[in-house]
Amino acid sequence: MPFSEGKPQPKIDHEEFLEIADTWGYSEKTIQEIRAVIEQEDIGSGPFLARYKPNSKVAQMEAEARERFGVTHVHAVSSGTAALHSAYIAADIGAGDEVIVPGYTFAATAMPVVVAGGIPVWCEINESMTLDPSDLVNRITPRTKAIAPVHMNGYVCDMDAIMEIAERHGLLVVEDCAQSCGASFREQRVGTIGHLGCFSISSYKTTGGSEGGLVMTNDDDLYARVQQWAEAGGLWRPDRFGLSRWPGELFCGLNYRMSELEGSVDLIQMRKMDAQLDRWRANKRRIIEALPAYQELTPQIIHDVDGEMGHTIGFFAESGEESERAVSALRDVGISAGTRGTSARPDWHYFQHVEPIRERMSATSHGAPWHTPEAAAVDYSLNTCPKTVDLTSRHAHLTVDQWWTATDCKAVATTLMEVFDRLYTRDHEQDNWLTAATPTP
Repeated sequence: MPFSEGKPQPKIDHEEFLEIADTWGYSEKTIQEIRAVIEQEDIGSGPFLARYKPNSKVAQMEAEARERFGVTHVHAVSSGTAALHSAYIAADIGAGDEVIVPGYTFAATAMPVVVAGGIPVWCEINESMTLDPSDLVNRITPRTKAIAPVHMNGYVCDMDAIMEIAERHGLLVVEDCAQSCGASFREQRVGTIGHLGCFSISSYKTTGGSEGGLVMTNDDDLYARVQQWAEAGGLWRPDRFGLSRWPGELFCGLNYRMSELEGSVDLIQMRKMDAQLDRWRANKRRIIEALPAYQELTPQIIHDVDGEMGHTIGFFAESGEESERAVSALRDVGISAGTRGTSARPDWHYFQHVEPIRERMSATSHGAPWHTPEAAAVDYSLNTCPKTVDLTSRHAHLTVDQWWTATDCKAVATTLMEVFDRLYTRDHEQDNWLTAATPTP
């Protein structure tokens, strides 16, 4: 006979939902009003917050990203670092394989290379603050397997040059788009130009909330390998415990799944992405078209003014000290600006400070992946990327607010002119700041 006296209660109930309302910052009065409404609802067994459910929010977000980015495959993972780790494994990065990484990026671009068993090789940046194709060719060795260009701080790399070099040398390209979700280069979204694209969609980025990441590719085989690594060795398969369907299909993987909570937030974030990019791009263009160029300042190279994210305006002073002086003057008039300048403070965005790589530190006593003569010979000293050290010390940037009106942008441009006119000499050979920042074809 059935047992019917006890009534099951949902594992996840109203209280968990109200805790989320508190996290959102609603007042206690509002939370009590929400409580009065939702406690009238019978939610049955409660929500299932893992992605494997009908109408999964994670799956909806992946579909939204596929459509917006025009790419065949999107796989959501737990972080941007997880995305990079999965992509490097998909690219078959292993013992002794070299991956070329720009010297200006976050350490998370290079560290998963080490975790995969490979060796990161630092490469110079140029005045775009992204990977320098002219130095890239000098870093390629017989052990090079991939290039990891980074679209840093919303700037976009010269992907035409990078892809030409990669194709010529038979290398895979893993784009790090952690700070450039939605940006494009010549009307193609970054992350879809290389063989694999990796994104962070977290609270620290312009698009995303909590923690999360995406891996994108148009290659079916690479996508299968991404899933295999990120989904616990094959849990995504139609028969998850079945035998291999092709040689090499199955291998031991990890669990980098995104939860439904992140998927719910990031689904909405993905829908907001293009509108916010349009606002930033329009405002940056308004300012730099109205701003003259100056002889003592070098505008940061812009590879695609209509494609980059547009939330900063960058330039180079003649020295680190001068960049600090310029930033101080801008801050004095209410302009949000920043520079590394002469600071020696450790920061894992600069290759020379990434101690676990500089000192060849291993996670285990076996010494991998640094235990081979080839790995030991890779140069991690300041001398390996002196141009990057110089550029990052002289680089300054100011913040563009997406919510500024056209009038606000005019006022910002006027304020910038007042500061720069006081400190520097106008360059009358340039039409404006934009033309000075745009490379000659």
